[in-house]
Amino acid sequence: MTLLTAKVFGALLWFGPREFFRELNGKWLTDLQEFLHTVLPKIVVILIGAWLLTRVLKLVTRRMVLIAEHRARRNVAQVRTLASVTLATGIGVVGFLAALQILPLFGFRLEPLLASAGVAGVALGLAAQTVVKDCLNGILFLFEDQFNVGDAVKLAGLSGTVEAMSLRKTQVRDGDGTLYIIPNSQITTVANVTRDFSVATINVSVDFSADPDEVMALLKDVAMSVCKDPAYKSVFLEDPTLLGVDSIKGSQVIYPVQLKTKANQQWAAMRETQRRIRIALAEHHMLPGDPLRVYSTNGASSNSASLHPEAEPALTAVDPTSAKPNQVNPFTGEGM
Repeated sequence: MTLLTAKVFGALLWFGPREFFRELNGKWLTDLQEFLHTVLPKIVVILIGAWLLTRVLKLVTRRMVLIAEHRARRNVAQVRTLASVTLATGIGVVGFLAALQILPLFGFRLEPLLASAGVAGVALGLAAQTVVKDCLNGILFLFEDQFNVGDAVKLAGLSGTVEAMSLRKTQVRDGDGTLYIIPNSQITTVANVTRDFSVATINVSVDFSADPDEVMALLKDVAMSVCKDPAYKSVFLEDPTLLGVDSIKGSQVIYPVQLKTKANQQWAAMRETQRRIRIALAEHHMLPGDPLRVYSTNGASSNSASLHPEAEPALTAVDPTSAKPNQVNPFTGEGM
């Protein structure tokens, strides 16, 4: 009896797993056939559609940049930034939609996933309010074309040249080489120094003894000579402007000279104008102004002490406060 029981139990152990694995293999084959016939074609179609949309998006953004470069537009940097942002956002949206179509084919339920994603999105939005504000301000900067790469600007109390910009931050390089990284949310006022044109003002200081009319005529000739120079003619947008006498301090008289040039191209013309003004003033024997030098009534400049020559003898008199006190020898009682 014991031997028979052992044989029956052994048969069950032998035939049971074989039947189980046979049924399991049959289910796997059925599921695999169903997947290959129904699910896989849908996945392939979805992936091909996503790939085509991505390719079209890349072609459109690349075409935008090529058109901007071909037309030599001044906002090429803005178009490039917009193209990169559009491409990245479009790829993210296409990938998200493709995932929403593919996940249900594998048996995933999207309702709990979307609910949890909504809660996580609210929590992430509350924790990253500054980042969201940075991105929104960056979008406004790009669409409103407030400044571009290469512009000289004043942002958040910092001055320099825009070296790079994105949706979240703007990089500004100062004149001494310092790189400032400014979050876009911190930018409330934009001062673009090189938008459309630039105006350079040269404050020429001349001595009070010089005739203002002669000085202005001389400065006008020098500025026009620079404006008509072939090396600088293409830079100027208008003829130089003389504003007259701006201020008088001591024997210093200020004559402002304004140069209107193309955006951020005023520096070379400004330096050359200053060089020629220095040479012209020396040739016409015109002294530079000095706020500490006073122009006297006889036509010669002098120090303030020479305005009252009658007071000079008094300076040679002995000051009683400077006389030494009488000294007595404490041992002999005699004066020293």
